[in-house]
Amino acid sequence: MATAGTVPHVFGGTVPCLVSSNTRLSKSLSGSLSRPFIRYKTGRTITCFKVIKYSNDVHRFPHVNVGSNHLVKCNCERAESVKGLTSEDVNGARYVDNTKEYNSINGNKPNVLEGSSSSREAFSSNGNVPTNGTIWDTVQKDIFTNSIEDEAWDLLRESIVYYCGSPVGTIAANDPTTSNVLNYDQVFIRDFIPSGIAFLLKGEYEIVRNFILHTLQLQSWEKTMDCHSPGQGLMPASFKVRTVPLDGDDSATEEVLDPDFGEAAIGRVAPVDSGLWWIILLRAYGKCSGDLSVQERIDVQTGIKMILRLCLADGFDMFPTLLVTDGSCMIDRRMGIHGHPLEIQALFHSALLCAREMLTPEDGSADLIRALNNRLVALSFHIREYYWIDMRKLNEIYRYKTEEYSYDAVNKFNIYPDQIPPWLVEWMPNKGGYLIGNLQPAHMDFRFFSLGNLWSVVSSLATVDQSHAILDLVEAKWSDLVADMPFKIGYPALEGKEWQIITGCDPKNTPWSYHNGGSWPTLLWQLTVACIKMDRPEIAERAVEIAEKRISKDKWPEYYDTKKARFIGKQSRLFQTWSIAGYLVAKLLLSNPAAAKILITEEDSELLNAFSCAISSNPRRKRRPNTSQKTYIV
Repeated sequence: MATAGTVPHVFGGTVPCLVSSNTRLSKSLSGSLSRPFIRYKTGRTITCFKVIKYSNDVHRFPHVNVGSNHLVKCNCERAESVKGLTSEDVNGARYVDNTKEYNSINGNKPNVLEGSSSSREAFSSNGNVPTNGTIWDTVQKDIFTNSIEDEAWDLLRESIVYYCGSPVGTIAANDPTTSNVLNYDQVFIRDFIPSGIAFLLKGEYEIVRNFILHTLQLQSWEKTMDCHSPGQGLMPASFKVRTVPLDGDDSATEEVLDPDFGEAAIGRVAPVDSGLWWIILLRAYGKCSGDLSVQERIDVQTGIKMILRLCLADGFDMFPTLLVTDGSCMIDRRMGIHGHPLEIQALFHSALLCAREMLTPEDGSADLIRALNNRLVALSFHIREYYWIDMRKLNEIYRYKTEEYSYDAVNKFNIYPDQIPPWLVEWMPNKGGYLIGNLQPAHMDFRFFSLGNLWSVVSSLATVDQSHAILDLVEAKWSDLVADMPFKIGYPALEGKEWQIITGCDPKNTPWSYHNGGSWPTLLWQLTVACIKMDRPEIAERAVEIAEKRISKDKWPEYYDTKKARFIGKQSRLFQTWSIAGYLVAKLLLSNPAAAKILITEEDSELLNAFSCAISSNPRRKRRPNTSQKTYIV
């Protein structure tokens, strides 16, 4: 039986797949579907010919009933392990129908010892258990938390997509309340990252391995959008497994992997972050599973190099940051982030470190590694020096002189002090700081973007002091960034004329909604990794506790609206997979903080020394002719 590991990476050719004669349908997360099929790749699609039709219910796990009323009881091990409390005493939580309604008494809490004061007295009468109510509250909380996790795992596994009988990803959302699925039934690379991390932490490696190898085969190498070619090495934003009749044979069907590089997306913007996330997930897979054979494969090494060459290519831009257009990352609509948005720079820095760790040493990669090291030093210096803002830096900008023409100018980007927005003057805490959202000539985007700041901590793009300051700001501005549901994607929202001009009057990005100041539960996992890295997990624990009060009851929305995240997003999908997976990853990492090392990248001593040399050389001094050869270019 062929597996994804046997499929070579071929550009513009065919991908052969071995043929099995076993027609028995069976599968699990760690197994494959056995039946005759032939898989090959032509053009931009990957096709699998099958000679047996099967119904949609084989795309579900065997332990999940396919009927209209599916009932799953939650058996809580913690509750059953408490002395004096049996499984008969706990009614627990259950999920009824395909909407996974969570039923309980007492609002959000499960039905524990329903209406039975005698049962509670029986539990409390045990001499080993105090009767002050504290232990009882803890037991109820544990039961409630475990039931949410069980529900989340059921929903995550039901979102799995199969190709040739093997799991290859998870769909973006499985919302039974709407028939207008748009592209939420596709596997998005950025959306799958928390799903993949959750499966890795659970010890279920096959789905991540398959995802890595199949998306690798979809890397761009032909024209896709209005006869224009994306750069070679571009990863698709998403892909869909399509089952269509086989031409000339009514008794057979074919499965096709159909990628989308942005040509069908709203706004028609190609994703920049997909390839960066792919590299980060590849490293996490190797570290978690111990299987380094995947990253050592020739086709995978080629894929890494293609992404790096695309990102490191020379152009007119003179900054070490990546120049990208609006909508090229998690904020995939017009939100005024055109230029050098922090999110892309943080992911870029992380991917460079991950790639350098995985690249096999050979003569052909020496120049690439040299360019990679040069960019790492320059990028770190640029972000740390020019993107950082705190009260000290804000006072410095307030007193900037403008129109400085010289090599030793202090105001290098000709920032006008009047750009400092009134909200920032009041919002900036005395203790804490953050990395601004964007920097271009005569323009600083002072908005706080969460993913960029959190991943700057995770990837060591921010210094240790800056990383702690970012978490200090999160604590100081908790009511703004967390409120009733973590975590604000950006702060503050664009309003009034500013919203009209910058977003183009986008009706979905209205103030305090969606990307314009909305709250996204999936950001819990990035917050958790950042807090664990800085040895401050209590911040993430507090945020997770807030999320648990509502997220299951609200049916796992994509995002929340209003300043305090009090409403479910007006156009938010329910049962959003990365909301589910983000919560699960946060819980798994908090229970085992050491596992966060698969995502964290540390700055090595060589790069740190080069960066220190750049700082000590005083970048504000007058530029002189280059009289010495240096390894690192800043």
